[in-house]
Amino acid sequence: MLITLLLSVVGTLGGFILSLFLTVIRTQEVDKRRDSKLSIVLKKIGQGFSSIYITVFRGTPMIVQAMIFYYGIAPLRISWWTPLVAGLFVVTLNTTAYIAEVIRSGINGIDKGQMEAARSIGFSRNQAMFQIVLPQAIRNSLPAIGNEFIVNLKDTAVLSVIGVVDLFKATGSATSSNYRIVEGFFIAALIYLLLTFVTGKIVQKLEKNNLTTRRVKSNA
Repeated sequence: MLITLLLSVVGTLGGFILSLFLTVIRTQEVDKRRDSKLSIVLKKIGQGFSSIYITVFRGTPMIVQAMIFYYGIAPLRISWWTPLVAGLFVVTLNTTAYIAEVIRSGINGIDKGQMEAARSIGFSRNQAMFQIVLPQAIRNSLPAIGNEFIVNLKDTAVLSVIGVVDLFKATGSATSSNYRIVEGFFIAALIYLLLTFVTGKIVQKLEKNNLTTRRVKSNA
């Protein structure tokens, strides 16, 4: 169970951090009047990379990504490249793509007038993004990010194909020796259910607090 939690927590947090960079790159606007030619090229390259990255990682199963990453790098005989490390990489990179889309939707949901107002009082676009728009988008996206954590709790079971000894793999190993397959996986199901139930309650509380905050601001 601890390995499952480790994969889910580290993968979700790492994915969240990387998704911020990916989202900012993807939402960069090209201003042909103000941007230099180099800046325009770099922005377009960044937008293209982020778009391809999100498409690839959202469009392929995590189990396939795990096989490619682990067995693709394993022949290099890197001492620290263990199944667990590979699993952490895969969950993080996979989660990055999904949370990046969540935050991008959160940014699109912010009134564009806020960006325009910030620019009118002297903020640069990046200052307005990081100080005004992005914090609101993150706050509005917290419930969806919590749901992604729940997905990771369950989906990390597929990492058993590369030898990660998570809850699923450990249960399989235990039941193979005592042949109590149904009982063993029933207990595993209860543990998964407990983890997702507790996390789901936290997500619901975040959603409730978020709605309350919005109502207070709209009535102010």
